[in-house]
Amino acid sequence: MYRSAFHLFSTLFALLLFLPTSSLATSADEIIKKVEGNLNGESAILHFAMVVTTGRGERTMKMESYSIGVEKSFIKIIYPGKDKGITFLKIDNNMWQYIPRIEKIIKIPASMMLQSWMGSDFTNDDLVKESSLSKDYRTTLIEENGKEYTLNLAPLEHAPVVWGRIVMQVSKQYSLPTTVQYFDEDGIRVRTLEYTDVKKFNDRYYPTAWLMTPLDPDKKDHRTSVKIDYALFNSDLNPNYFTKQALKRYSR
Repeated sequence: MYRSAFHLFSTLFALLLFLPTSSLATSADEIIKKVEGNLNGESAILHFAMVVTTGRGERTMKMESYSIGVEKSFIKIIYPGKDKGITFLKIDNNMWQYIPRIEKIIKIPASMMLQSWMGSDFTNDDLVKESSLSKDYRTTLIEENGKEYTLNLAPLEHAPVVWGRIVMQVSKQYSLPTTVQYFDEDGIRVRTLEYTDVKKFNDRYYPTAWLMTPLDPDKKDHRTSVKIDYALFNSDLNPNYFTKQALKRYSR
């Protein structure tokens, strides 16, 4: 009888050890998919201002973006005058830039995804969303409290990503990121992105203030802030935005 009771206890104990691990893995996948859905929607139109701060001063850009999931994205700069009309197009893994001053379309290679976008602390990958968090990373839940989840995102083998690891804090209330830490392939933390000032746009909550801070000692006084002025999700977008012809057509 004691042996049977011991066997039953051992079996139950093994199940208790196994179930949380399985549950955590499932929960992490669900959390990151919900985060990505809340950030991107099926489609999104954003109007925003970006302020780039360095040790030499500040400069402001204003732009509009149109996107479908993480597969297609079109961005147009509308301010300042010297940059007005510069457009960017991303379709799947391809990205182009149009510069009206020289009337030329430039193909941006995958090797440039980690390069600075228009001199800011954001990269080309950030602005055109080449990588997908839910598809290109293995996500695990490493910590949880009453307000937030902490997720670790490790890139899948052969995934087209630029980061060695990402650690993300996610608001339980909104299923939106609050802080994202980016690590290079050597495990060194290189930058931090903070999302704040969540507002409601129709039936969707969205963070309207973003702050990207590089951690490179050579960029001690650098930071880039984004302020969302307008957001519209899941609307029917003109498919003409997502063609190479759009780079020139909507530049004006």
